[in-house]
Amino acid sequence: MNTPRRVLPVIVASQFAGTSLWFAGNAVLPDIQARWALPATAVATVTSAVQLGFVLGTLTFAMLMLADRLRPTRVFMVCSLLAAACNAAIALLDGQFTVLVVLRFVVGFLLAGIYPVGMKIAASWYREGLGAALGVLVGALVLGTALPHGLRALAGSGSVLPSWQAVLVAVSILAAIGGIATALFVPERERGPGVPIDVRALRTIVTQPNLRASVFGYFGHMWELYALYALVPLIAATRFTGTDISALAFWAIAAGFLGCAVGGGMSRRFGSARIAAWQLATSGVCCLAAPWLLEAPAPLFVAWLLVWGLTVVGDSPQFSALTARNAPPEVVGSVLTLTNCIGFAISVVSIEAFVRLSQAYPLAGVLPWLAVGPVLGLFALRPLLARPR
Repeated sequence: MNTPRRVLPVIVASQFAGTSLWFAGNAVLPDIQARWALPATAVATVTSAVQLGFVLGTLTFAMLMLADRLRPTRVFMVCSLLAAACNAAIALLDGQFTVLVVLRFVVGFLLAGIYPVGMKIAASWYREGLGAALGVLVGALVLGTALPHGLRALAGSGSVLPSWQAVLVAVSILAAIGGIATALFVPERERGPGVPIDVRALRTIVTQPNLRASVFGYFGHMWELYALYALVPLIAATRFTGTDISALAFWAIAAGFLGCAVGGGMSRRFGSARIAAWQLATSGVCCLAAPWLLEAPAPLFVAWLLVWGLTVVGDSPQFSALTARNAPPEVVGSVLTLTNCIGFAISVVSIEAFVRLSQAYPLAGVLPWLAVGPVLGLFALRPLLARPR
């Protein structure tokens, strides 16, 4: 069956729409903190709730094989609609922080039926050239992550709702439309039999040298990635005020789309391991340079954040490709699932640590410690860098 031309654009647009729910809570949290008198550490709690929800959701969806037993496009649509409803419900709250955290946890759980399932749908149509498709899909995730910050920057006092509520409602409507579009416009593809999670994959991750290299490189990447995304508004706030903070946060995160897309194209010439290593090293240098660039002239400060945002996530599709390539075929699905779950669990630890440290110490002394992830990731990648492309 030939692949209709509309399939990849619809999946990419729907992935962008659905994953815009991921950091919607973070984008409006400064407004909620001011209205509800929440502590500064609330950003760590809200962000970690989404990440923990995603970890549990990914494991649940994988163990129940929902995307194998049911039509994945229907799973994508149902999860998009439910997650959109939970996200929109936050706009109705007034001071109920515990309910907000629970709703964000549920959104994270349902994102397991959006992001990985969208990847699965793409993989079923693009068995050839999957690396390039993955680059665009992860880029769509990055743009979706950035979108709520952009909407908050654009929302003005003339909105029908207060800006933070308008952002939540707009993102929810967009996610719902994306889910419906996938179900309507992406045809069903013949699916193979589902394969349950095999815990032996954990042993394979440790015992297979090449697989261990890509997986542990990914773990280093995850130590830095989501902690930076949680801290970007705080970093921007050291130099800017008001909606300019949200605007810079949007562009810093959205720059990662180019890192993913261009990195995917360059990997064909230089290999995924080298592209991942170059981007990991560059983002690590951005971490270490923080004490100087936080005080740099505004143009250099902005350029630093843009380069950091571009490279901090540009290696992600390459790690996925390397892991899929190096995993034994009989457990590749389990390896990818368990690797993602462990990686996102690591992100919870780093988010909690760095957001709380940033409240107690100057950012100039905190941000360089994000480089621990890239340094360990580069160390882990050495076996793959020594191999011919």
